[in-house]
Amino acid sequence: MSQNIIFTNRPDEAIENTLNTMDYAGIWILADTNTMAMARSLQSTCPSLSDAKTIEIEAGDNHKSLTQLSHVWQQLSEEGASRHSLLINIGGGMVTDLGGFAAATFKRGIRFINIPTTLLGAVDAAVGGKTGINFAGLKNEIGAFAPAHTVVISTNWFSTLPHAELTSGYAEMLKHALIDSQEALGKTLSFNIDTPDLHALLPLLEHSVNVKRRIVTEDPHENGIRKALNLGHTAAHAFEALAMERNRPVAHGHAVAWGLVVDLVLSHMQLQFPADTLRSVAAFVERHYPAPEIKCPDYEHLIDLMRHDKKNIDRNHINFTLLRAPGEIVIDRTATPDDISTALDILRDLLHI
Repeated sequence: MSQNIIFTNRPDEAIENTLNTMDYAGIWILADTNTMAMARSLQSTCPSLSDAKTIEIEAGDNHKSLTQLSHVWQQLSEEGASRHSLLINIGGGMVTDLGGFAAATFKRGIRFINIPTTLLGAVDAAVGGKTGINFAGLKNEIGAFAPAHTVVISTNWFSTLPHAELTSGYAEMLKHALIDSQEALGKTLSFNIDTPDLHALLPLLEHSVNVKRRIVTEDPHENGIRKALNLGHTAAHAFEALAMERNRPVAHGHAVAWGLVVDLVLSHMQLQFPADTLRSVAAFVERHYPAPEIKCPDYEHLIDLMRHDKKNIDRNHINFTLLRAPGEIVIDRTATPDDISTALDILRDLLHI
């Protein structure tokens, strides 16, 4: 599962050069209501995009739905897209997830390019070949593995992002640092994400994406080591689902940050993950992320939501990725409901909830 990933501060040049090397029968650009202006700007600076057709969808993860997916399929079909056409997804993870799935399934698969405009989209959703939509109240319940032909990553897009969007993406970088090395973790924890130097962020982001790319290349269909990328996500998806039920959705990366602390607590309980490193990560999360709105009575429901996680073999065994230390990954670990409840208690203590 190879992908051409370009890191640049001149995304228009990178896109134009990429298109000049490709043969295609028509270009369609997918953007949401927040990123369509960026798409129009690229059309004005990239001659190859000047005649591209555009498809606009509603913004927000709650719109990563079958209804929106059907809208994309319908427009591609009505406007004459063929198996040789090209779809360019411009936006955050919601756009690249849905657009990638639309491309993977339209006429049994057309090529697509991802241009992530959020940090989360750059470090997570735009790389690795996972595409999909939410379904029946569950995150990414329907999808397929389908790598983009090219991913163009530039921190230039992030200058207007709200701070919450930056910290959301940065949680995935924190995850990659944890599964990589103590050195990478130190650099990630010391970067000033409150007032970030976006030029200095690009090489840090490139290293983070390359951690994921290395793992995905080794295990493209999540049969083994790719499960390392699930660190923090079993609990995170439960936090997100609970928040959606309450009509108070939370940013994906914020849920991941809380989930990382849960998994590091379980790692300490089961594998003696260093307590000082756990405290450092928890302090970073407390400093830069809002606190999860959970109390003891929520534990049983959160655990039940974890039972629905796609990583589980069955509903009686909740699967986690844990660590012995930064970079020392242990996949396919399980935890009992009592252990998970204890980890949630400690999460709340560490974050002073």
